[in-house]
Amino acid sequence: MEASKSIPHEIGGVRSDAFRFGLHGVKSDIVGSHPLESSYHSAKVRQEELKRKILANTYGSALPMKLELELQILSRFQRPSGSIPSSMVGLEALTGALDDFGFEDYLNDPKDSESFRPADMHHGMEVRLGLSRGPVCPSFI
Repeated sequence: MEASKSIPHEIGGVRSDAFRFGLHGVKSDIVGSHPLESSYHSAKVRQEELKRKILANTYGSALPMKLELELQILSRFQRPSGSIPSSMVGLEALTGALDDFGFEDYLNDPKDSESFRPADMHHGMEVRLGLSRGPVCPSFI
């Protein structure tokens, strides 16, 4: 049998596209997250597990499974990148994030910044479909 005459290649082409995403830094690969950030995330995970256990003990094991399924459904579907961003209101309502008051609620919106670049719709769809790598919308220069 003849060997395959195709050249193996990676989907998406080049691994790092310096023109689109800037130069790759090694520091972010070596240095981990801040200790406070890692403890915040671990406490958040523990709190979610405790909430899930309380719901299972109170209402039965079907309710946490139903909520997990709804969470997966609501976190999966978004609008394509473009002029109208996805608000994800259903996911925020399910997780309780509507009650949180973050910095974006009282500080300037990053979209009002001078260094904001509008989304490239074609590149965003390429990233979503797995044809290209990198962030969907590199917003800052």
